[in-house]
Amino acid sequence: MVTGAARGIGRAITLGLLAEGYAVAGLDIDEGALGDLVERAAASRLLTQACDVSVEDEVAAAMARTAAELGAISALVNNAAITAPVTGPLEQLELTTWRRVVATNLDGAFLCCKHALPSLARERGAIVNLASTRALMSEPHGEAYGATKGAIVAFTHALAVSAGPAVRVNCISPGWIETSEYQPGASPVDLSERDHAQHPVGRVGRCEDIVALCHFLLSERAGFITGQNFVVDGGMTRKMVYAE
Repeated sequence: MVTGAARGIGRAITLGLLAEGYAVAGLDIDEGALGDLVERAAASRLLTQACDVSVEDEVAAAMARTAAELGAISALVNNAAITAPVTGPLEQLELTTWRRVVATNLDGAFLCCKHALPSLARERGAIVNLASTRALMSEPHGEAYGATKGAIVAFTHALAVSAGPAVRVNCISPGWIETSEYQPGASPVDLSERDHAQHPVGRVGRCEDIVALCHFLLSERAGFITGQNFVVDGGMTRKMVYAE
């Protein structure tokens, strides 16, 4: 199961896992983008479901339908999030906005884990949570998003201890990932040489960078890895920056 499956990194992960032979339940709140994903996936073993991951009844229903149509859930990727890293000055941030970000980004991961865990334990499966480098570093006015992503990192290692040894739980924190190829209707972003050069590896990240790690962490090859946060940012969080 992949949440936030219709767009961006979630869409790339969904297509990547389908290509590796997984049957995938793709959840998203955007029904139009889900329809586009079905067309892209062609005859693959894909079950798409409109679901707001912050609503427990919808999550429970999605889990039940997945089990009925695809069988037991052996892998869960919690990717769904409100990707609005900057929400303005804290003193102007509405509590309703804060709670909406928390409900989707954090409560959604909790609810999906809660309802998938019995199946995952029986299958001795794995969970991958998507956080962000904003869990580790910030720009101004990103408190809501940063707080939820920091919480995802902590939630990951807490659940890894609680759910082990039956279920492994790891986390990926992407940096700057160019996702336009996986955004229905979007035009390619015109990246400059400076955009690429500021990364120690010499380029902006690609969705495939995240897909490859996600597939590895879900596989038996990562059988001795749990409770970890993997930063995939081209080295940006290790780079010292001075004012020019």
